[in-house]
Amino acid sequence: MFEYMGDRISQAIKNIRGMGTITEANISEAMREIRLALLEADVNYQVVKEFVAKVREKALGLDVGKSIKPDELFIKLVKDELVSLLGGDYVPLKVNSGETILMLCGLQGSGKTTTAGKLANYLRKKHNKKPLLVACDIYRPAAIEQLVEVGKSLNIPVFTKGKVSPVLIIKEALEYARSEHLDYIIIDTAGRLQIDEALMQELKDISSNFKIDETMLVIDAMMGQDAINVITGFNEALNLTGTVLTKLDGNTKGGVALSVRHLTNIPIKFVGDSEKMDGLREFYPEVMANRILDMGDILGIAEKVENIISEDDAKAQMSKMKKGNYDLEDFMANLRQIKKLGPLENILKMLPGARKMGLGDINIDPKQIAHVEAIVSSMTPYERRHPEVLKASRKQRIANGSGRNVEEVNRLLKQFDSMKSMMKQISNGNMKLPF
Repeated sequence: MFEYMGDRISQAIKNIRGMGTITEANISEAMREIRLALLEADVNYQVVKEFVAKVREKALGLDVGKSIKPDELFIKLVKDELVSLLGGDYVPLKVNSGETILMLCGLQGSGKTTTAGKLANYLRKKHNKKPLLVACDIYRPAAIEQLVEVGKSLNIPVFTKGKVSPVLIIKEALEYARSEHLDYIIIDTAGRLQIDEALMQELKDISSNFKIDETMLVIDAMMGQDAINVITGFNEALNLTGTVLTKLDGNTKGGVALSVRHLTNIPIKFVGDSEKMDGLREFYPEVMANRILDMGDILGIAEKVENIISEDDAKAQMSKMKKGNYDLEDFMANLRQIKKLGPLENILKMLPGARKMGLGDINIDPKQIAHVEAIVSSMTPYERRHPEVLKASRKQRIANGSGRNVEEVNRLLKQFDSMKSMMKQISNGNMKLPF
């Protein structure tokens, strides 16, 4: 998502590099390219028109000093306007100290039920809450069973009462939650193929009968500009407090994310970026703008890593790197941690300058990681801690034990030595990263 649009914008900005100043003449081509990039990404025409006008007006009013390059100033301006377009400040989910009630709504197929599970998982991990999932989709075949399975996979309770009135289900769910000391109630409501009167009335009945703290609309990011009409329709009936954009890992142009806040004034609070139950991210406009402009998502990497590696472990590893004591035992532990982060190419794409360095097109075969793991596993603990003892006979034994060949063992050891040396330089501040 956003890669094509980001590449087009970055290319447009390159056109004004080396210029001594910013003028109407030297930014006109850049503005044309940015306009086309946004339109092709399915950003609303009115939004594009306003965005381009604001960037042009501010760019022509800039005073470029001797110490600042025009392209650097221009890209900062584009980024600032993108952040503004995406909503400006981060809008957090409401989390009361006591009971909080959240209602999810949306069209059929938008991913409400999966999102309910992801939110429950997020609240338990991030806010130490005790969530309860409430099954109120009484129409879609197997909807209740699906939510029950989601809850079971997360070990989170699910309240069901079959196909009775949603108002009655929620009333009894709240009584159950209070008796079990569950403090965050997530209501999974019914969807339709399109907005209709019956659906809206059911959601209005829920809103009027209970004090709903968050009314969140789940939107499929691949809907394109029709998503704006859907958000407006739901908001007129329910007074939405936020949206969740799902399927951002799919083949979507991402234009809806750049249009939603500006046209509806409803904040995007989360984005779904994978099918897994931890595939839900808080929506930070600045982080999204950075991703679009290939400035990386260090916050996203840190968020993934902190769930896998403890602060104490990280400090211990940094200390070993500085001293040059990082060994194959540490490497093996890190390899297993990296596997938990998901596909490595997805992490590489989050680095600043990833597209510029060609990291966005890398596909890493999981078998290669499995081969490395097999080789290291075939070493004794002493050999992993002291790889310098690995001579010909030991290497042959390791190759035989791992089902690989001696050349692969030698290649791994050579790469490990290079990596160890580079890590020591980086941790000591003697080497600059290529971004």
